[in-house]
Amino acid sequence: MTKAVLGIIGGSGFYELPLANARREQIESPWGAPSDAVTIGDVDGLPVVFLPRHGRGHRLSPSDINYRANIDVMKRAGVTDLVSVSACGSFREHLPPGTFVLVDQFIDRTFARAKSFFGNGCVAHVSVADPVSPRLVEHVAAAARAEQIQHHLGGTYLAMEGPQFSSLAESKLYREWGCDVIGMTNMPEAKLAREAEISYSTVAMVTDFDSWHPDHGAVDISQIIRVMTANGDNARRLVARLARDFPREHEPCPIGSDRALEYAIITAPEARDPALLAKLDAVAGRVL
Repeated sequence: MTKAVLGIIGGSGFYELPLANARREQIESPWGAPSDAVTIGDVDGLPVVFLPRHGRGHRLSPSDINYRANIDVMKRAGVTDLVSVSACGSFREHLPPGTFVLVDQFIDRTFARAKSFFGNGCVAHVSVADPVSPRLVEHVAAAARAEQIQHHLGGTYLAMEGPQFSSLAESKLYREWGCDVIGMTNMPEAKLAREAEISYSTVAMVTDFDSWHPDHGAVDISQIIRVMTANGDNARRLVARLARDFPREHEPCPIGSDRALEYAIITAPEARDPALLAKLDAVAGRVL
């Protein structure tokens, strides 16, 4: 059995995670600089790796984050199960600010980001039909129930480019598409985690109603910050409970997210680019 290592990527308002035996480590990646050093420690003996997505002090906008480097360093740190904690807007009355949505689907509307570790010299196609690991989501939901945190199981996350918020027309369109929440960071993060064979789930923390709601109007950044502070406190409680109760052995993913590269690489061995293969040592080393 593989030992479980829980990874946490903290979004807006979530820049630090108290851990026992904590040390900060700058892990180098062939994909460039990650958002920040990772904090490595444990909760009741479970290894936990934390990375602030925007960097400490919130230095990076959603479009400037090096998502490939972030996932690569989590893989190099041994992470088997990754929980993304992210601020988002809501398209639904029943998902008000303060609600944690455990999303199960994504629509990717980003356009200015590198979205794959693979490319010319080594082509691979992985399935993201089911982008989150259901067993991991079950553990997150159990932690939310135990901490009595308002949450909703399931939902579709619309990933937009940002850093601007939606226009009213866009907000109404995304509601018509059946989206439940909107954010700027979980794509291509979820796709890259799948390519790295890391089980992934998202906790989308609602801060506002985007711009569609007739009684709330345009997004108010001061109100978002107030909600974000409360959400951050709940997120730390959620993660602490999740880690305390998490299995110490990695549970095989029932949809195969931890074996996603099994048959995904289609470039013939003799045609593979050695330089690209060297960069893939952590992400795809199991199959290469």
